[in-house]
Order: sequence, then C-alpha cells, then structure tokens
Amino acid sequence: MQTREASITRETRETQVKLTLKVDGSGLADLSTGVGFFDHMLSALTLRAGWDLSVAATGDLHIDAHHTIEDVGITLGQALRQALGDRAGIVRYGYAYAPLDEALARAVVDCSGRPYLVFDVPNLPPMLGLMPGDMVEHFCHSFITNAALTAHIDLMRGRNGHHIAEAVFKALGIALKQATSYVGGGISSTKGTLA
Repeated sequence: MQTREASITRETRETQVKLTLKVDGSGLADLSTGVGFFDHMLSALTLRAGWDLSVAATGDLHIDAHHTIEDVGITLGQALRQALGDRAGIVRYGYAYAPLDEALARAVVDCSGRPYLVFDVPNLPPMLGLMPGDMVEHFCHSFITNAALTAHIDLMRGRNGHHIAEAVFKALGIALKQATSYVGGGISSTKGTLA
C-alpha cells in the first residue's frame, strides 16, 4: 500500500490555507485557523479518523469566519481525495454513532466518488464561540463535495449546541476511519470503478 497523504495550498483574496493530511496517522492535529471552536471540531474529527492533520489558515476574520471555514473544508476534501487515489482496497462504507452527554449524532459515509450530502442537524445555535452555527453544515458540504464522498449526517437527539456539533464531528471521523480503512483487493464496486 502506498503512503496515503497529501499537501494542499489554497490562496485566494480572502484566505490562505496550507494543509497536510496523513490518512494513516495517529490522531495528531496541528491546527491554526483563527477560529478556536473550529480548531476544536477539527481536532475531534482528526483524532476519531486516526489522521495526522496540519492546518495553517489565515482569512478575513474581520468580516466573519465563513471564508476561512469554507476554504479549510475545500482544502481538506481535496487532500483526502488525492490521498485516497483510485480508492482501491478500501472498505468504502463506514457508519458511526457518537454521543456527547445528551447529544447523539449519526454519520454514514460512502467513498463513492459521487459527492452528495444529506445533513439533518437541528438545534445548532447562531454562534459557537466565533464559529457561526450554520457553518457546521457548510464545512461538511465543502469537505464532502471536494472529497467526492456521499454522506448522511443526522442528529438523533440533543439540546446543547457545543455537544451537538462535537458529536457530529466525532461521528463523521469514526465513519471516515472505517470507510477509508485499507483491507486490500480491488475497487469495491460491481462496475469496477467509483464515481
């Protein structure tokens, strides 16, 4: 098996993102986005996915956190897509439930090569620290689309916004670890290709 890792740099008039992803890592996260709650969520995702992830992002936070979070999602998705290559030998599917106190989230992932997100997570507050609550979905959309995954992310129950968001990121990380696990063999598709 080849080393599954990628480094991506994205520079726009709004943001600069340098990201390195190692899929078969040990959960190490070196994160600096300027949005503390977002770093906390990425750390939860990284640990549960078993990745090593480094993100250095600067953006127009004087406006809001939207562009920074969106561009990190785009860049992370591109890195995962590159690191997985043709996706031969991976499990392909993964699912997980993750609780955090009263909150319970479910994530189901297919490394299908076809980007599609179903996101049903109510009760997120307007703000989570400096991170707008609606950016949880927007990050997931940016990431899933650019990684070419299909994902269904649902909140089963929950009241506390921090707990809900963290349960979502943890469930997604666990499902991704399962789906991207290398077991050998060919491409897991009856048509012989993904996408």
